[in-house]
Amino acid sequence: MIAPLLTGLSGLALAVTLLHAAPATPPQNADRIRDDQWHLSFLQISQVHLLSEGSGVIVAVPDTGVDPHPDLRGNLLDGTDVIPGGGGKGHQDNDSHGTAMAGLIAAHGSTNSQGALGIAPKARILPIFDTPANRDGDPDALASGIEFAIAEGADVVSISAVAGASVRLQQAIKAAKDADIILVAAAGNSPPDSSVGYPASEEGVIAVGGVDRAGQHAAISVTGPEIDVVAPAVDIYSTSYGGKYSKGTGTSSATAIVAGAAALIRSKYPYLPAREVAHRLTATAIDKGPPGRDDEYGYGVIDLVAALTADVPPLGFESVSAPAGAAPSTAAGGQQGDGDSGATARGLATLGVILAAGVGWAVVARRRRRGDDPPPRISR
Repeated sequence: MIAPLLTGLSGLALAVTLLHAAPATPPQNADRIRDDQWHLSFLQISQVHLLSEGSGVIVAVPDTGVDPHPDLRGNLLDGTDVIPGGGGKGHQDNDSHGTAMAGLIAAHGSTNSQGALGIAPKARILPIFDTPANRDGDPDALASGIEFAIAEGADVVSISAVAGASVRLQQAIKAAKDADIILVAAAGNSPPDSSVGYPASEEGVIAVGGVDRAGQHAAISVTGPEIDVVAPAVDIYSTSYGGKYSKGTGTSSATAIVAGAAALIRSKYPYLPAREVAHRLTATAIDKGPPGRDDEYGYGVIDLVAALTADVPPLGFESVSAPAGAAPSTAAGGQQGDGDSGATARGLATLGVILAAGVGWAVVARRRRRGDDPPPRISR
């Protein structure tokens, strides 16, 4: 792991630690990388992209910056540098970590199915340089990045790191939740982590663990009662700086994959509040391990097809889940700087659905699908 650079707050040692277990490998050829992305077939991505590609959704990536890789061309917004040493607008990455996460979320590859492909290839990435290359960062810098994401109207924030819970970071996480932004964060890597880190441990943040190629718990992924879902985390290929490609193992990669999944859902169902997006992921996840929620798999392995098509009852009266396949009731994402209006539009659209339906829903406990269950009921 990278050597820590700790910053103190009230006598505590606090840092942001990136969660790649291995550095970038030598570059792959663009015509080979797609075949090496085993997680795409594992998640049935060709079927998924018939349902949603993340259009209209902005995913903020506070990390080591995002290099303008050819496979991300057109999907990379102007972001920001919140610490010194960047190239401006978040568009420089001397580490590879941030570019790899962005590629897992929104890479579109090139012609003839070459290059890297992301989970939500029509989503847009808001790059935020808040962590220096090859070192740990400051949780207040991460907080500043989240604050920027809120101001710029991000729909999802993907945090592939664990951090010290500084006061400012806790306030930023709360502000993002209040703005109806979907927060996705890595549980942590073992070693050195032994329990689910912050902000994944925070209520209302989707905490992500990892599985291997066989869909079994990845040894590197920490366990704990806070884990919500798991996703591929071993030998994950993605984009890197300088037009290259990289391979990583860790809950960082799993987190970016789940952030892409959240973008797909928000694109297809833009009226859904953030907690209902999380509910779709957990309610349709495929159970692993002991029946029910457990500390290794959380609610299970994400199932993107089911998350996009299942008729999932909402968590409570204030949000009604419209039928799968229904036309969007409002524009997803929104342009930079209109985060408040986007959240308000989602809330008003949700209220309109409730009034039109004239029904109230009881609170529904989250339930996972088991691997041998029949498919979820689909609204057509």
